[in-house]
Amino acid sequence: MTDTIVPDSEHRGIVARLPQLPRDLAQLARFDRPIGWWLLFWPCVWGVWLAGAGWQVALLGWLLLGSIAMRGAGCVYNDIVDADLDRKVARTAARPVASGRVPKTLAWGWLGLLCLIGLVVLLQLRPLAQIVALASVALVAAYPFMKRITWWPQAWLGLVFTWGLLVGWTQLRSDNWDALAAMYAGAALWVIGYDTIYALQDREDDALVGIRSSALRLGEGVKRGVALFYLGAVALWALAFWLYRADWIALLALAPAAAHLAWQVVTLDPADPDNPLARFRANRWTGALVAAACFVVGNA
Repeated sequence: MTDTIVPDSEHRGIVARLPQLPRDLAQLARFDRPIGWWLLFWPCVWGVWLAGAGWQVALLGWLLLGSIAMRGAGCVYNDIVDADLDRKVARTAARPVASGRVPKTLAWGWLGLLCLIGLVVLLQLRPLAQIVALASVALVAAYPFMKRITWWPQAWLGLVFTWGLLVGWTQLRSDNWDALAAMYAGAALWVIGYDTIYALQDREDDALVGIRSSALRLGEGVKRGVALFYLGAVALWALAFWLYRADWIALLALAPAAAHLAWQVVTLDPADPDNPLARFRANRWTGALVAAACFVVGNA
């Protein structure tokens, strides 16, 4: 069996046991790399739990399904658009569309099926949340082109990957917009920070083929840049909590997440091929820690 598992797959065993075509489709939607849908899902949880309506298990179940499906759809779309660039980068050359194993017509069909699942989730939401969710489509469609026109595609991703925060909030309430705006801005800075770490893996190839990224733009100051983005994220989250509930004790709920982000910065080693990917993946725990803080502040 041909080894077509990409280098950063998290579940080689499961994916490797699939027949070739299902394996390629799973890889195309990044089902072998759940870190992506965790990072998309956690802001949804933040919005729901900070809204102060309790656990909301059923709603979170729908949002989790939507995160998996729409993250997969976004990856399929990204790979269709970026196929020519992906062929020139060592880490992405084996992707199913770039390598030619999955034709673009089949990839478009797979994208449609994933979007259909997303539509089912959308129909579970109230009208305001539906409108908010649909407003993200233009941002998602534009994202693959950002790396061609700006050094900061990570900033655009920050707007896209945290949109679930707005959806979760507007499903449950329609007030405290100042707190929501601060929370969203902080989440966007968090994404810029962790995606800059992720982009460290491709700096040499990106420079050769002309792909732009914050990791390249920051150069030798990348570690300091990530630290500033994370610091800004924590400061804005603290502001959001204060606007929501002016209580100094509530701010202590952010301490574990802040400590975890500080650990990422201190231990980040751009020269180690494996270190940036491990620090990037660690953000699933950052998301969980911020979610816990949101629950405490929203429901205490």
